[in-house]
Amino acid sequence: MTTVTDRTPPAVHLHIGDRRLSEGSGGAFDHINPVTGTTHSVIPLAGPEEVDQAVRAAHEAFRGWRRTRPAVRRKLLLKLADLIEAHGEEFARRGTLDNGTPFTTGARFVGLSAEWTRYYAGWADKVGSDVTASFGQDGEFGYTLAQPYGVIGVIITWNGPLISLAMKIPAALAAGNTVVVKPSELTPYSAELFADLVEQAGFPPGVVNVLPGTGEAGEALVTHPLVQKVTFTGGPDTARRILRSCAESMKPVVLELGGKSANILLEDADLDVACTRGTILPLGALAGQGCAFPTRMLVQRSIYEEAVERVAAITKTITSGDPFDPKTVSGPLINEAALTRVLGMIDKAKEDGARLVTGGSRINGDLANGYFIEPTVFADVDPYSELGQREVFGPVLSIIPFDTDDEAIEIANCTPYGLSAYLYTQQLQRAHRIAEELVTGEVLVNGAGNLGVHRPFGGWGISGVGKEGGREGFEEFLRTKSVAVGFTGVSA
Repeated sequence: MTTVTDRTPPAVHLHIGDRRLSEGSGGAFDHINPVTGTTHSVIPLAGPEEVDQAVRAAHEAFRGWRRTRPAVRRKLLLKLADLIEAHGEEFARRGTLDNGTPFTTGARFVGLSAEWTRYYAGWADKVGSDVTASFGQDGEFGYTLAQPYGVIGVIITWNGPLISLAMKIPAALAAGNTVVVKPSELTPYSAELFADLVEQAGFPPGVVNVLPGTGEAGEALVTHPLVQKVTFTGGPDTARRILRSCAESMKPVVLELGGKSANILLEDADLDVACTRGTILPLGALAGQGCAFPTRMLVQRSIYEEAVERVAAITKTITSGDPFDPKTVSGPLINEAALTRVLGMIDKAKEDGARLVTGGSRINGDLANGYFIEPTVFADVDPYSELGQREVFGPVLSIIPFDTDDEAIEIANCTPYGLSAYLYTQQLQRAHRIAEELVTGEVLVNGAGNLGVHRPFGGWGISGVGKEGGREGFEEFLRTKSVAVGFTGVSA
């Protein structure tokens, strides 16, 4: 196996049916290493021509895949999960090459991705139906069939390429669909290995097709008439364009989008846990480039200054640097555009009167050529300011005081997002009451972990439509048909 000291980018291909293409009609893309700001490698891009070929390959493969015994689909997905784990070190290496994710962080995503794959393997043979009517009572025999859609267009984001693949593809395949996947051109390396492992696991050609490409390829995939449903992870602006495109043919979608998640610390919170998780997640993990991170810390006034001091001290322990260094906690932002945008939001927060506690600048010195920003904390943030309302997608944490539970709920609900929320208290009744009032797709209490595959994950408002995870995530890839049989023409 390639060692972690090897920083050579792997070759990237377009995977269409049983073909591996080293070039595409979409041209080529210079993949930039965000650690150094220099070109890593040149990757091929799919254009509409390759998208059409891949969709047709998936459509043809669907004829056989939908009739494949569920036990066989389960077995293949379990084999894929084993292969993901077996290639864990290489996936972590590629994740670091993809977007600068620290190697130690990427390694944790491997086990999570294998778990998502195994979980949905278990659903493959559990598609059921309901009896809805009987001859004796209703004069007909009625039942339902849960059936796969066909070809699913899968568009994943760049911040967690492996886990994003695992959150979408296994559920779609377990339900009997085939997929055409467009990974971001910014992070092609993990998807390349995933495609290789699908082949090694023994999936029939065309069941999974992988095409790195830009928005042009994404538009061709979304609008292709043989694509029956689209699942997308990314930002609200791109999601709106997808919705407009899908509206023409009433094509259903799953949209996992951004967040501005509140992290509510009540006066009886365990501050050791709450401040540590509430600082490391939004500032250290993925350099803050995560949709469900707790980016707004809402703190009851009686413990407010203590929490600010704790957060400041924890922030100063977050090490930014070479993502292959096991001591590194926070890597770079994805590209120069992201760097410029986040620095602009930091400047605006200062203008709006937020108190800069720590950080706030680009990291220079040995990291000056990369896209690194100091982990940054603002206190006394106006919840209706730009920093209080807009997703930063960078290592910036807002701390906001509140007095009462109702005020905390009001502040938590004051943004158009509704993906996740976090809550810390020792009073269970209080926790349930607040959780019920929060306008968000999930509430994580007292350190409950992110992305549990058994839980449906998905936002409200501009944070998305539909679910990934749990039974609901499986049922997103099935549609219900009703069948009724009358007496007429039926022989005894």
